[in-house]
Amino acid sequence: MTGHTVATDSRLVDRLGNIFYKMLLHPTYRFLLLLAGAPVHLIIYLVYLRRKKLSMHKAALDKIEREWTSAGYRDLLFAEAKEQLERKHQFFNQIIDPEKLAREANRITESKFREALRTQLADEQNKNGQSLISYSGTFTELLQNPVFLAVSIVLGLLMYALMFIYSNAYLKYIIERLVMTVFVIFGVAFLVFTILYLSPMNPAANIIGETGTPEQISAFNKLYGLDQPYLVQLWHTFRGILTFDLGKSFAGSEDVTTSIAAKFPVTLTLTVISTIIAVLIALPIGLISATRSNSFFDYTFMLLALIGLSIPNFWQGLILILNFSIKLHWLPATYNPQNALTMIMPIIVLGTGLTAAVARMTRSSTLEVIHEDYITTARAKGLTRSQVLWKHAVGNALIPIITVIGLQFGGMLGGAAVTEKVFNINGIGSYIVDKQFIPDIPSIMGGVIYTAITISIVNVVIDILYAFFDPRIRSRMKQY
Repeated sequence: MTGHTVATDSRLVDRLGNIFYKMLLHPTYRFLLLLAGAPVHLIIYLVYLRRKKLSMHKAALDKIEREWTSAGYRDLLFAEAKEQLERKHQFFNQIIDPEKLAREANRITESKFREALRTQLADEQNKNGQSLISYSGTFTELLQNPVFLAVSIVLGLLMYALMFIYSNAYLKYIIERLVMTVFVIFGVAFLVFTILYLSPMNPAANIIGETGTPEQISAFNKLYGLDQPYLVQLWHTFRGILTFDLGKSFAGSEDVTTSIAAKFPVTLTLTVISTIIAVLIALPIGLISATRSNSFFDYTFMLLALIGLSIPNFWQGLILILNFSIKLHWLPATYNPQNALTMIMPIIVLGTGLTAAVARMTRSSTLEVIHEDYITTARAKGLTRSQVLWKHAVGNALIPIITVIGLQFGGMLGGAAVTEKVFNINGIGSYIVDKQFIPDIPSIMGGVIYTAITISIVNVVIDILYAFFDPRIRSRMKQY
């Protein structure tokens, strides 16, 4: 039992040491590792310096360097580097200053010389049963001490949590995408705020009106902090995003977070339903067109898809209202959340473009896949047409299709304002448009941030789906 425990502990120490070593190779993870476990790294570094000082590492390195320098190895490397540089410049008909050439050759020489020294020292120490002292190796050896292990867990809990995330390829993949999402959200906030700040429109003058006095405009700006410097206002905006407190709108002094929380679900619901229905319709159409290319079905479906891509949303919405509401009286002309029938026409308008785009991408992606060599091999093995299609073709064709769905979803969510205006939908798109002409900065920022967060989350889901459907991505995830 004791032997098994010792073996398990040894494997755990080796695994932690290996993770630590790999993280040190990546600049970003190295910085996070040092930051998360600064007290632990201080102990490791002091022990590393002491071991390096007590070892024969430097003395042996100096000895080899003297021997090689005396033997003319450094001069040989310099001559080779200079000759290679001269050949390169002659090939490209370039004229280079001799001093500059000598400096470049000397830099290459020193790099090669130091690398050769380290390699030679490592070989000699391996022959003598010695190990080259390294920072990661020092950490691995210290982990074998139970006292250091306990202290390091207490002082570097965040460091070990970071190492656990790094050791799990899928978890690391997701966390990295979420961190990128945070940067995207604040990047969007920075750009939108800067554009609004530089806008020539005056919120105080637009809201108070032409009768407003300079004193009233000054009081308005002071009330909402518009008289403060750019960086101060930007900081207040970022702080509001972090605390989910987007402040009060300029027009009506309504709480922005509450207003958006009431309007955003309307747009999101319509967009999600439109996406689901569009995908369910487009995928079979695209597959049929691909498997029966140049047939009557293919030409018909692709013609309809081209028409769907060409129809402007506002025109399609007006035509639907004119025919199904005014002429036939089948459907209500305006949106009412209490009546499900009012959702039909907005969903059709939002989903038409997505259906057409996904259908065309499904067709082209499937056509590209079914002509690959492995599909021909699967057919030669005697698999049926449906087995080849569903087991081999569809899975590989889904990557570009998923990309299009994600991009189109973001476009629908961010560009739903036209459809919302046509059907009198009180959603986030029309809300941002109405506030834009003031400009009501808190309201616009809130609407854009909510939209950016949703689109970013969708992109994270798409990245995860990439890893699920494409084994090549899963393989790369485990390599770095």
